[in-house]
Amino acid sequence: MKYTETLDYLYSRLPMFQRIGPVAYKADLKNVLALCEYLGNPQDKLKCIHIAGTNGKGSVSSMLAAVLQSAGYKTGLFTSPHLHDFRERIKVDGKEISRLRVQEFVEKVKPFIERHNPSFFEITVGMAFDYFAKEKVSIAVIETGLGGRLDSTNIISPELSIITNIGWDHQNLLGDTLQKIAAEKAGIIKPRTPVVISQTSSHTEAIFKAKAQETASSIYFADQSFKVENLTYSPSKPGLQFDISEKGQSYLNNVNLQLSGLYQQHNVKAVCQAVEILRNKAYRIPDDAIKKGLANVVDITGLKGRWQIINKKPLTIADTGHNKEGIIEVSNHLGKLKFDHLHFVLGVVADKELSKVFEVLPKNNVTYYFCKPDLPRGLDEKLLYEQSLEAGLKGKHYTSVKNALRAANKAAEPTDVIFIGGSTFTVAEVV
Repeated sequence: MKYTETLDYLYSRLPMFQRIGPVAYKADLKNVLALCEYLGNPQDKLKCIHIAGTNGKGSVSSMLAAVLQSAGYKTGLFTSPHLHDFRERIKVDGKEISRLRVQEFVEKVKPFIERHNPSFFEITVGMAFDYFAKEKVSIAVIETGLGGRLDSTNIISPELSIITNIGWDHQNLLGDTLQKIAAEKAGIIKPRTPVVISQTSSHTEAIFKAKAQETASSIYFADQSFKVENLTYSPSKPGLQFDISEKGQSYLNNVNLQLSGLYQQHNVKAVCQAVEILRNKAYRIPDDAIKKGLANVVDITGLKGRWQIINKKPLTIADTGHNKEGIIEVSNHLGKLKFDHLHFVLGVVADKELSKVFEVLPKNNVTYYFCKPDLPRGLDEKLLYEQSLEAGLKGKHYTSVKNALRAANKAAEPTDVIFIGGSTFTVAEVV
């Protein structure tokens, strides 16, 4: 099969959460364990860092991979979903897996697929582990899909685990309280393996401490040790500049981060805490490598869609924040910008609990352009529009993301701001 035929086979043959939603979710590890045994258990040949969380896990994964690569380690990076090309999910030293390697892997596991009917994500996880093992990476940074305890990635024995934050997302699969969601994420905490929690929360702190105690694992709350100080940024230029302190003492000064979202402050603290744990495990990560990795994270890893500036006049920004906590961060950052009017291009997926999102979306001085991202799981733009009216949002609906953005560009003055978000898949169509 050619590469395009291989992808067509995967997309049509395997249930894919990103396209069809919860029916694709496999709530056990049986298939992925069988697959990895079929492959010779490549996951057992890897040193890994395992990262879960509701928001921020993609940014933390990319930052940490960039730092490790800058320190001279051959670094694997597994993330999801992809924005444009499947190969974005699996990288070594920032370079995507080749088309040929994807084709060869799928041919190899075709008998397994036909016999076991795994999910798309299970096959992707197996492909990543197999590729990283064959490439003999020094370390692999592994991002969970969703959840943790039953996530297909949760068959590794990592050097450390990181949980970025807990918010309202996938409640139908992970639980209807923050405590239940936290318990699922805490499932990545392994026996006698350090765990970093990036943000302390009164709702979830006890859950993580109890799991760490149960597994005899050291637990570190990054925001209790690390602070971001003297933060500066330009609304129209990519990047943040800041200093970092640890327990009141200077840690790193004059740090440049190639990502622009103010919410990245939370994620940087988790990266710094993880670096300190790795240093204690004899990994050589000089300060210069931390600064170099953060300053070049987009160039090194190809990370996109995180407060990404795609036009300057009018200032046009795309961000993948898509749940309540993500939209709160988006709204807070938008509130710090100076503009005459906000034009908000909004597209979401059908299984999203919109009431919590609507609560925190901007209501004043804003026009909404409701649209449907181009995938089966996308919520019809008319339904989104009708539900938004009940929440007090004002705007019109459009048949596609591009049509909505075109209308926003036509209406916007140079002194306005255009924002595109609501879903990773909405952002994927414009970045």
